[in-house]
Amino acid sequence: MSPQEKLDTRTRIVLAAMELFWAKGYNSTSVADILSRTQLNAGSLYHVFPGKQDVLVAVLEFYRDGIQENLLDPAWEGVDDPIERIFALLDRYRWMIVETDNTYGCPIGSLALELHEADPVVRELLAINFTNWAGAIERCLEEAGERLPAELDRRALSEFVLTTMEGGVMQARTYRDVAYFDRGVAALRDHFDMLLVRAAGRQAMA
Repeated sequence: MSPQEKLDTRTRIVLAAMELFWAKGYNSTSVADILSRTQLNAGSLYHVFPGKQDVLVAVLEFYRDGIQENLLDPAWEGVDDPIERIFALLDRYRWMIVETDNTYGCPIGSLALELHEADPVVRELLAINFTNWAGAIERCLEEAGERLPAELDRRALSEFVLTTMEGGVMQARTYRDVAYFDRGVAALRDHFDMLLVRAAGRQAMA
Protein backbone atom coordinates (compact mmCIF):
# COMPACT_ATOMS: atom_id res chain seq x y z
CA MET A 1 0.00 0.00 0.00
CA SER A 2 1.43 3.38 -1.01
CA PRO A 3 1.79 6.24 1.52
CA GLN A 4 -1.05 8.07 -0.23
CA GLU A 5 -3.35 5.06 0.03
CA LYS A 6 -2.73 4.90 3.78
CA LEU A 7 -4.19 8.40 4.21
CA ASP A 8 -7.90 8.74 4.80
CA THR A 9 -9.97 9.99 1.87
CA ARG A 10 -10.50 13.48 3.27
CA THR A 11 -6.80 14.04 3.90
CA ARG A 12 -5.89 12.77 0.43
CA ILE A 13 -8.30 15.23 -1.14
CA VAL A 14 -7.12 18.17 0.97
CA LEU A 15 -3.41 17.54 0.31
CA ALA A 16 -3.98 17.10 -3.41
CA ALA A 17 -6.10 20.25 -3.57
CA MET A 18 -3.43 22.22 -1.68
CA GLU A 19 -0.85 21.32 -4.31
CA LEU A 20 -3.19 22.04 -7.21
CA PHE A 21 -4.49 25.35 -5.85
CA TRP A 22 -0.89 26.46 -5.29
CA ALA A 23 0.33 25.34 -8.71
CA LYS A 24 -2.68 26.24 -10.87
CA GLY A 25 -4.88 28.50 -8.79
CA TYR A 26 -8.31 27.74 -7.40
CA ASN A 27 -10.33 28.73 -10.45
CA SER A 28 -8.12 26.77 -12.85
CA THR A 29 -8.31 23.61 -10.76
CA SER A 30 -11.25 21.36 -11.60
CA VAL A 31 -12.80 18.59 -9.60
CA ALA A 32 -11.50 16.28 -12.32
CA ASP A 33 -7.96 17.50 -11.56
CA ILE A 34 -8.41 16.60 -7.89
CA LEU A 35 -9.82 13.20 -8.77
CA SER A 36 -6.93 12.53 -11.13
CA ARG A 37 -4.36 13.51 -8.49
CA THR A 38 -5.96 11.39 -5.76
CA GLN A 39 -7.04 8.49 -7.98
CA LEU A 40 -10.45 8.64 -6.33
CA ASN A 41 -13.84 8.43 -8.00
CA ALA A 42 -16.35 11.28 -7.92
CA GLY A 43 -18.56 9.47 -5.44
CA SER A 44 -15.75 9.27 -2.91
CA LEU A 45 -15.05 13.00 -3.19
CA TYR A 46 -18.67 14.12 -3.04
CA HIS A 47 -19.28 11.86 -0.07
CA VAL A 48 -16.79 14.01 1.87
CA PHE A 49 -17.16 17.40 0.18
CA PRO A 50 -20.40 18.64 -1.44
CA GLY A 51 -18.47 20.91 -3.83
CA LYS A 52 -15.13 22.43 -4.77
CA GLN A 53 -15.57 25.40 -2.44
CA ASP A 54 -15.95 23.01 0.47
CA VAL A 55 -12.56 21.59 -0.48
CA LEU A 56 -11.15 25.13 -0.47
CA VAL A 57 -12.53 25.72 3.02
CA ALA A 58 -10.86 22.50 4.21
CA VAL A 59 -7.56 23.56 2.63
CA LEU A 60 -7.67 26.94 4.38
CA GLU A 61 -8.53 25.23 7.67
CA PHE A 62 -5.53 22.94 7.16
CA TYR A 63 -3.24 25.95 6.71
CA ARG A 64 -4.84 27.63 9.73
CA ASP A 65 -4.44 24.63 12.02
CA GLY A 66 -0.98 23.66 10.80
CA ILE A 67 0.89 26.97 10.97
CA GLN A 68 2.93 25.96 14.01
CA GLU A 69 3.85 22.46 12.88
CA ASN A 70 4.23 23.08 9.16
CA LEU A 71 5.74 26.57 9.06
CA LEU A 72 6.90 28.07 12.34
CA ASP A 73 8.57 25.06 13.97
CA PRO A 74 10.75 24.21 10.93
CA ALA A 75 11.75 27.87 10.49
CA TRP A 76 12.54 28.39 14.17
CA GLU A 77 14.42 25.18 14.89
CA GLY A 78 17.56 26.13 16.82
CA VAL A 79 16.70 29.85 16.87
CA ASP A 80 16.07 31.18 20.37
CA ASP A 81 16.32 34.95 19.93
CA PRO A 82 12.79 36.30 19.28
CA ILE A 83 13.89 38.94 16.80
CA GLU A 84 16.08 36.51 14.90
CA ARG A 85 13.08 34.17 14.74
CA ILE A 86 11.32 36.79 12.65
CA PHE A 87 14.17 36.86 10.17
CA ALA A 88 14.52 33.08 10.26
CA LEU A 89 10.90 32.84 9.15
CA LEU A 90 11.56 35.28 6.32
CA ASP A 91 14.62 33.25 5.39
CA ARG A 92 12.37 30.21 5.15
CA TYR A 93 10.39 31.99 2.44
CA ARG A 94 13.62 32.98 0.70
CA TRP A 95 14.64 29.33 0.66
CA MET A 96 11.32 28.39 -0.98
CA ILE A 97 11.76 31.14 -3.57
CA VAL A 98 15.24 29.88 -4.48
CA GLU A 99 14.21 26.21 -4.43
CA THR A 100 11.43 26.90 -6.94
CA ASP A 101 13.63 29.05 -9.19
CA ASN A 102 11.71 32.18 -8.23
CA THR A 103 8.27 30.75 -9.02
CA TYR A 104 7.13 30.37 -5.41
CA GLY A 105 3.98 32.17 -4.39
CA CYS A 106 2.61 32.29 -0.83
CA PRO A 107 -0.40 29.92 -0.90
CA ILE A 108 -2.61 32.21 1.20
CA GLY A 109 -1.47 35.39 -0.53
CA SER A 110 -2.05 33.87 -3.97
CA LEU A 111 -5.56 32.72 -3.04
CA ALA A 112 -6.39 36.10 -1.49
CA LEU A 113 -5.39 37.87 -4.72
CA GLU A 114 -7.25 35.40 -6.92
CA LEU A 115 -10.42 35.32 -4.81
CA HIS A 116 -10.78 39.06 -4.25
CA GLU A 117 -14.58 38.67 -4.15
CA ALA A 118 -14.50 35.57 -2.00
CA ASP A 119 -17.46 34.02 -0.21
CA PRO A 120 -17.64 35.39 3.38
CA VAL A 121 -16.59 32.06 4.88
CA VAL A 122 -13.59 31.83 2.56
CA ARG A 123 -12.65 35.48 3.10
CA GLU A 124 -12.80 35.00 6.87
CA LEU A 125 -10.50 31.97 6.68
CA LEU A 126 -8.06 33.88 4.48
CA ALA A 127 -8.07 36.70 7.04
CA ILE A 128 -7.58 34.28 9.95
CA ASN A 129 -4.54 32.79 8.23
CA PHE A 130 -3.01 36.26 7.83
CA THR A 131 -3.95 37.13 11.41
CA ASN A 132 -2.32 33.99 12.79
CA TRP A 133 0.87 34.66 10.81
CA ALA A 134 1.07 38.25 12.05
CA GLY A 135 0.18 37.06 15.56
CA ALA A 136 3.21 34.77 15.60
CA ILE A 137 5.40 37.75 14.68
CA GLU A 138 3.74 39.92 17.33
CA ARG A 139 4.53 37.33 20.00
CA CYS A 140 8.18 37.49 18.98
CA LEU A 141 8.08 41.28 19.34
CA GLU A 142 6.51 40.96 22.77
CA GLU A 143 9.17 38.45 23.83
CA ALA A 144 11.85 40.95 22.79
CA GLY A 145 10.64 43.06 25.71
CA GLU A 146 12.67 46.17 26.53
CA ARG A 147 15.00 45.64 23.57
CA LEU A 148 12.34 47.43 21.56
CA PRO A 149 10.84 50.87 22.36
CA ALA A 150 8.00 50.70 24.89
CA GLU A 151 5.73 52.85 22.71
CA LEU A 152 6.21 50.64 19.65
CA ASP A 153 2.94 49.43 18.11
CA ARG A 154 3.87 45.79 17.96
CA ARG A 155 0.71 44.80 16.14
CA ALA A 156 1.35 47.32 13.38
CA LEU A 157 4.96 46.19 13.03
CA SER A 158 3.91 42.55 12.80
CA GLU A 159 1.53 43.46 9.98
CA PHE A 160 4.34 45.39 8.28
CA VAL A 161 6.54 42.27 8.45
CA LEU A 162 3.71 40.33 6.76
CA THR A 163 3.46 43.04 4.09
CA THR A 164 7.22 42.84 3.50
CA MET A 165 7.06 39.08 3.08
CA GLU A 166 4.04 39.03 0.77
CA GLY A 167 5.30 41.92 -1.34
CA GLY A 168 8.78 40.45 -1.58
CA VAL A 169 7.46 37.04 -2.62
CA MET A 170 5.18 38.59 -5.23
CA GLN A 171 7.94 40.74 -6.74
CA ALA A 172 10.49 37.91 -6.75
CA ARG A 173 7.97 35.74 -8.59
CA THR A 174 7.09 38.50 -11.07
CA TYR A 175 10.66 39.49 -11.86
CA ARG A 176 12.04 35.94 -11.41
CA ASP A 177 14.68 37.43 -9.14
CA VAL A 178 15.09 36.80 -5.40
CA ALA A 179 16.93 40.12 -5.08
CA TYR A 180 13.57 41.89 -4.84
CA PHE A 181 12.76 39.82 -1.75
CA ASP A 182 16.24 40.37 -0.34
CA ARG A 183 16.07 44.14 -0.65
CA GLY A 184 12.76 44.27 1.21
CA VAL A 185 14.10 42.11 4.04
CA ALA A 186 17.29 44.19 4.21
CA ALA A 187 15.22 47.37 4.60
CA LEU A 188 13.19 45.68 7.32
CA ARG A 189 16.41 44.64 9.09
CA ASP A 190 17.59 48.26 9.00
CA HIS A 191 14.31 49.33 10.59
CA PHE A 192 14.71 46.80 13.38
CA ASP A 193 18.30 47.90 13.96
CA MET A 194 17.15 51.50 14.39
CA LEU A 195 14.45 50.41 16.85
CA LEU A 196 17.01 48.46 18.87
CA VAL A 197 19.36 51.44 18.97
CA ARG A 198 16.54 53.77 19.99
CA ALA A 199 15.49 51.52 22.86
CA ALA A 200 19.07 51.01 24.04
CA GLY A 201 19.74 54.74 23.97
CA ARG A 202 16.71 55.51 26.11
CA GLN A 203 17.68 52.84 28.61
CA ALA A 204 21.19 54.29 28.84
CA MET A 205 19.76 57.74 29.57
CA ALA A 206 17.30 56.47 32.21
